[in-house]
Amino acid sequence: MAMQSDAVAAASDALMVAHPQRTLLTDISYTGQQLVAVGKHGTIVTSKDGKSWQQATVPVQSLLTAVTFASEKKGWACGHDATILNTEDGGQSWQIQQHLPDIEKPCLDITFADEQTGYAVGAYGMMYETTDGGKKWTKRFIDAFVHPDDVTYLAELKEDDPAAYEDETAFILPHFNALLIDGSQYLLAGEMGLFAISDDAGKSWRKLPAFYAGSLFSINKTADGRVVAAGLRGNAFVSNSDLSQFQRLALTKTATINHVMSVNEQQYLFANSGVIHTRNEAGLSTKQLKNGKSIMAGVLFEGNLILATEQGIQIEEAKH
Repeated sequence: MAMQSDAVAAASDALMVAHPQRTLLTDISYTGQQLVAVGKHGTIVTSKDGKSWQQATVPVQSLLTAVTFASEKKGWACGHDATILNTEDGGQSWQIQQHLPDIEKPCLDITFADEQTGYAVGAYGMMYETTDGGKKWTKRFIDAFVHPDDVTYLAELKEDDPAAYEDETAFILPHFNALLIDGSQYLLAGEMGLFAISDDAGKSWRKLPAFYAGSLFSINKTADGRVVAAGLRGNAFVSNSDLSQFQRLALTKTATINHVMSVNEQQYLFANSGVIHTRNEAGLSTKQLKNGKSIMAGVLFEGNLILATEQGIQIEEAKH
């Protein structure tokens, strides 16, 4: 089921501050020209060298949770209040495409297949889709994720009371935490062990048998096509080549993993308490940063890990 999202609600510009790179930052991306990180109170910062950071002009004060770029210039960010922003200049300035504080739901991830086709996912099965670069976002409800016990009830409710159906379906699905697009294969991870696959570019979905009962917060693919999925309490898993089985990684720390980054033959798993797990052909290794601050995301840039943390940007040498 799909319907067009409502218009943009009123919003206030993010406050310009002296050291925006020192606030809570939740995600970071490299456009090919510069680094772009997003976070608390609508903060977006950019840098060409990872050391000197500038605050962008942003028209909202909502907590931003994710940022993605389809090209060096065209990018999107999303966050609380179902906010979706876009940039046409590589992250220097941003415009509102959607801002819906009344629905009281955060968007938790946003990703694009190309400059026109993108998806924003979030709390209670939130999914918005665009086919025109975000000029119009359409709300989708994934019927395939409804519990079997609720299918008949929802069908009858939709027929008898459409308004009540809208209210019921607004909260019936688990949170969607992360969406990965790899060609025509889409992978979705979320609350209560949700892991689902679409092999037709998001048109239809199928849930995999649960290999973990908790929340999964991030997914990525290895160079040989396996999937690494990670989440609550340091739980992380790697699939076989056809995604029919997942094996738990023997990690030594129980800090919640927020982000999985894959670079060539190596994966980095960034976690709370300053924990970074590394997986490569030599096996698994773990280190913990001295400040112990939660690492929300990271990118590899000029031989260093540029980290978005609860205390802002942090730079660590990438060891191979």
